[in-house]
Amino acid sequence: MTRALEAESHDTATTSTAPARTEEGGGKAEQIFSFQELARLDEALTMSSRETGLRFTLYIGDLGKQTRVTAEQLHARSGAHPSDAVLLAVSPGQRVVEVVTGAGAARRLPDRACALAVLSMTGSFAAGDLVGGLVNGLRQLSDQAGHPAGLRHPHH
Repeated sequence: MTRALEAESHDTATTSTAPARTEEGGGKAEQIFSFQELARLDEALTMSSRETGLRFTLYIGDLGKQTRVTAEQLHARSGAHPSDAVLLAVSPGQRVVEVVTGAGAARRLPDRACALAVLSMTGSFAAGDLVGGLVNGLRQLSDQAGHPAGLRHPHH
């Protein structure tokens, strides 16, 4: 079995983070986000994955008492090749952001780069901009990861 997880936890709990819309009941993305917000998130995930060759996934919701363990479990179940996957797990109600990188992704996204992206995201979250923070965080991570060396055919 491949050890896919190499990154350290980036717990960014703060007391200044604005209350999240997820705390207002519901729990389904359709109720929390507008269609336009979902489209922005989908586009950001698609572009990050396309530009880097890594598979970016996003989880927004409660992560339980052991936020890192839950995030690592979500990452492990996120698809066929967890080594090349990056999971952004955000629990607004807990004021926690976890970035989990697979072994392959971690070589291109060192802990420092993940920590800087998280810092940027939490600044936006504190200002009440959850979607903008996520989009900018994904952009920062994909810029840091760069283009894969083997990706020579962007169009199939």
